[in-house]
Amino acid sequence: MNRREYAALIERRLKVESDRLRQEFPKYVVQSCYVDDLLPKELALEICNAFPDKSAMMLKKSLRENKHVAAQMNQYAPILEEIVYAFQEPGVLNAVAEITGIQGMVPDEKLYAGGISLMAKENFLNPHLDNSHDIKREMYRVLNLLYYVTPNWGHEHGGNLELWDDGPKGAPREITSHFNRLALMATHENSWHSVSEVKVDRSRCCVSNYYFSPKPLEDHEYFHVTSFRGRPEQPVRDLVLQGDIALRQGIRKVFKKGIVDNKHVYEKS
Repeated sequence: MNRREYAALIERRLKVESDRLRQEFPKYVVQSCYVDDLLPKELALEICNAFPDKSAMMLKKSLRENKHVAAQMNQYAPILEEIVYAFQEPGVLNAVAEITGIQGMVPDEKLYAGGISLMAKENFLNPHLDNSHDIKREMYRVLNLLYYVTPNWGHEHGGNLELWDDGPKGAPREITSHFNRLALMATHENSWHSVSEVKVDRSRCCVSNYYFSPKPLEDHEYFHVTSFRGRPEQPVRDLVLQGDIALRQGIRKVFKKGIVDNKHVYEKS
């Protein structure tokens, strides 16, 4: 299977569910929806089985997060690059635009914060806002596409997408990381989200993409770095992370591209 063949199947599935997804997406502050059985089961299993061991991926571990990620796709099984870029094919992009109502979106060939991710036992993502822009700070990040491929994954296993419609001091609603499920989530200055801690000694595998746009989803311009907060039961961590936001935001105001190279991109020859 190549990316165009995957894309044709994805596009077809999205069009079948388009009416339902179009109604569901705008219901919440963090606009979102999901579709199950995105690909034939055997293809989704092949994708999961092609994931590398976590030791071959980049570990991001701090008070903010604990997960394994990879964007340099030519280092891994070719099937992974094909499924990642299937979500960037024009037919899929158009189908997603029809569902979300977001026009003018473009995919990110460099996979800035995209690619593949793996979360093992005790891995987590604290409540956060994604970086508001692309790596060159020229376009707004407007949509996150998360395709989960770990079989027999239930809510009780953790590693679920949490959406904080009332902000990080409220209570989240959850989208379970079920096998063969694609979640769509808008990204803007109020789209707080997180991933609950993985409770089992297994790997939750995910294929990730972002779409960008020249215009923000809000009715005004804005800029923010990736901004993490503590959970409601983590007041001390929350204070530390708010200081971290202020420091990094201040640096980016002075240095447009930051002072440390972001290694979570696909460097093609």
